[in-house]
Amino acid sequence: MDLSTLQSIWLLAAPPIVGAVIGYCTNDIAIKMLFRPYRAWYIGDRRIPFTPGLIPRNQERLAKRISDTIMGSLLTPEELQNLARRLLETERVKGAILWLLKLGLDQIQTDKNPKSARVLANILRDLFGQSLPRLLKVLARREDFLEAQLNQIFDQVLLEFQLSEDQSIKLADWLLQVVLPPDVIRQGLIDFLTDRNIQVIDEGFREKTSGTYWVVANLFGVRNSLTRLRTFLLDEREESNARVQELIVSLGIRQRLKELLQNLSPQNLPVSTVRQLRKTLRDTVREYIQQQGSDLLQELSKSIEWENLARVILNRLTSSAAVSESLEVVSLELALVLERYLERELESLVAQLIPILSIDQVIIDRVKATSPADLEKAINGIVKSELQAIVNIGGILGFVIGLLQSGLLLLR
Repeated sequence: MDLSTLQSIWLLAAPPIVGAVIGYCTNDIAIKMLFRPYRAWYIGDRRIPFTPGLIPRNQERLAKRISDTIMGSLLTPEELQNLARRLLETERVKGAILWLLKLGLDQIQTDKNPKSARVLANILRDLFGQSLPRLLKVLARREDFLEAQLNQIFDQVLLEFQLSEDQSIKLADWLLQVVLPPDVIRQGLIDFLTDRNIQVIDEGFREKTSGTYWVVANLFGVRNSLTRLRTFLLDEREESNARVQELIVSLGIRQRLKELLQNLSPQNLPVSTVRQLRKTLRDTVREYIQQQGSDLLQELSKSIEWENLARVILNRLTSSAAVSESLEVVSLELALVLERYLERELESLVAQLIPILSIDQVIIDRVKATSPADLEKAINGIVKSELQAIVNIGGILGFVIGLLQSGLLLLR
């Protein structure tokens, strides 16, 4: 093949090849110039044209356009409301509240110096020491205050109260040993047998007896006997106590007291008496609460170690199965309450949140804070294949134009 033939082939093949290279490189350079150089280049004080790249040079304006596009088309108030509704679905809210409640219980269990105990102690102290006494003072002025409750206590507890046999024996023994021992009975007889009482008994015995008793009363009388009895009780203390004890045993006082106490019951009283007792109980309780109830509660509140009580309550609550089982119910109820609230207020809440959150400014600041290199990587990561396709199309168009030019040369 001679030189002229090679020149002819080269003249026909060169335009497509050169056109393809130029088209490919031109598009590649143009795409790279969107991002590079990342900063301006200067010769002396003059900035070289096309530096920095198009996107770095207009990054602030690009950030504003991106923000306007997102806020105008994507994150509109309506879309934010829909997003909030999806995020705040009942099941999601219930799960979040349940998690918070369990986290709170775990925090109480692991807290070595529990602030919650002090908070609960202050609440209990204020409730029982201040709020409850004031409330009782107001409620006790009502005529029907605690009427149903006191009537129920009286009917179910006091009215049906009756000592058992064992209780009656123990109470009778206590009465004879502590309340009415022989020495107390002896002293009571001494106090009773005064000169005046002896005279009254003697005169009455003389005036009101008849028959054989009248003869005995007027001939012998009882003054002398009662006086000698008093003297015996005074002078012979130990002997008197022994005689009284013998009388108690021989007369069966213990058994009689036991039977009396065992048979003692409000049910054996007349209906009118029972009603009066119930009314008296109710009035007495109400009057006591009016006059002294608040002072009693305040003094009782001062004597209680509220922090210790609060710790006991919290420890019991954290280990209570009932509390653990009720957490899910409580979380569901709170979620439903929040749902009903959001149905009415969601639109206004979103309108108030948008300026507070400043989402548009966040987008602008984020785009502006992104370096040109990172911005190039991000855009390339999204549209790398599309940008490469543009470069390839440039090469193809250059090749086609070169073919057309070779065709024109061949026609000539």
